Amino acid sequence: MLTNRDNGLPCLLPDKRTDPWLLVYSPMPVASIVLLYLGVVWAGPKLMKHRQPVDLKAVLIVYNFAMVCLSVYMFHEFLVTSMLSNYSYLCQPVDYSTSPLAMRMAKACWWFFFSKVIELADTVFFILRKKNSQLTFLHVYHHGTMIFNWWAGAKYLAGGQSFCIGLLNTFVHTVMYSYYGLAALGPHMQKYLWWKRYLTSLQLLQFVLLTTHTGYNLFTECDFPDSMNAYVFFYCVSLILLFSNFYYQSYLSRKSKKM
Repeated sequence: MLTNRDNGLPCLLPDKRTDPWLLVYSPMPVASIVLLYLGVVWAGPKLMKHRQPVDLKAVLIVYNFAMVCLSVYMFHEFLVTSMLSNYSYLCQPVDYSTSPLAMRMAKACWWFFFSKVIELADTVFFILRKKNSQLTFLHVYHHGTMIFNWWAGAKYLAGGQSFCIGLLNTFVHTVMYSYYGLAALGPHMQKYLWWKRYLTSLQLLQFVLLTTHTGYNLFTECDFPDSMNAYVFFYCVSLILLFSNFYYQSYLSRKSKKM
């Protein structure tokens, strides 16, 4: 466990176990990826303005169902490793040892971080297909910030109660990418995809649960950095506000206009 020896409070020090892993040691590669991502978001629609949308049906089918498989794998690793390690779902310090279970959880956290890099492809696909209406502030904000959030997770807190975020998010993403994979199969699948609205509700529920969990830990004795709990708390609040607005604009506002 990494602590400040003077006052006993948890502090953020680099996790030597994860430093050698891809993209973890320095923030510069991740910062470069995010800057490139923002450049693509800005320039991509302009470059595609006078071009035909790219047919990515086969790519989208493979990509989305591959992401389902990756999400299922990560969910399994978070769930099984936490159970075998007797993790507490209320407060769980990070195990910085090199025991097999501690390393397994650290690797699950790294894969979760790396999945956020892969998910930037979602935006590229929108641009190539000229689905510019999908390039909302919510979309770009969520994709751009999650990389930094989980780079910090892999760098400093690869385990402990960080696993709650990974567990919930990988479950939601299993459902989400299943939806996108089915939608990519073609228009004939639309009649089976009536549950899109409930997918947004599931995403909102995820953020409410995480806000409640981290809020609880801010006011209890837990050997996990309060700075990280506070950051996750306010970050999830921002996502609740953005997803609530998306839900309102997509479902409630449109419904009231039709009446």
